[in-house]
Amino acid sequence: MRHAVRGRKLGRTSAHRQALFRNQLQSLVENERIITTLPKAKELRPIAEKVITRGKKGTVHDRRWVLSWILSRDLVKRLFDEIAPRFATRPGGYLRIVKLGPRQGDGAEMAVLELVDREATGAPAEAPEAKAKKAAPKPKKEDKDKEAKPRKEPKAAKSKGEASKKEQTKKGGGQQKGITRQKTG
Repeated sequence: MRHAVRGRKLGRTSAHRQALFRNQLQSLVENERIITTLPKAKELRPIAEKVITRGKKGTVHDRRWVLSWILSRDLVKRLFDEIAPRFATRPGGYLRIVKLGPRQGDGAEMAVLELVDREATGAPAEAPEAKAKKAAPKPKKEDKDKEAKPRKEPKAAKSKGEASKKEQTKKGGGQQKGITRQKTG
């Protein structure tokens, strides 16, 4: 029995797991949103929330502690100067996990891990355009066929003197090195 055993191993060694979480945390701070598997998102959220809470305090000790998780000084600066101040009045719960459904290849449950206030600050401008495209009616199949291709006219019959290359090669072989036999008679 696994009494009081916390955390998931995720099929990795402890060093590999820690490196995975560091990389995902850096991507989260950089993009404010990542797509990953549901178990990884559930394991990363408490770590990320602790990092953001440290960012709200802003002491030198907290900066050094965050640097142990986020190895890029630029991202640490961004966390302390841009992300943490947005959550100054919020007492926790900085991240949201949204389930996406199973992944195409292996069926793993996917999820989005994003900052809660992300929509208010940096919502992409593509969303209204995408909705407009979906709302536009699709052309009917009949209209599409009429516009697409004009009808082909039947080919004219060839005279006896003009034989196609296929007919010439059928009669006498000679397909090696492009040699064709003339039609006789």
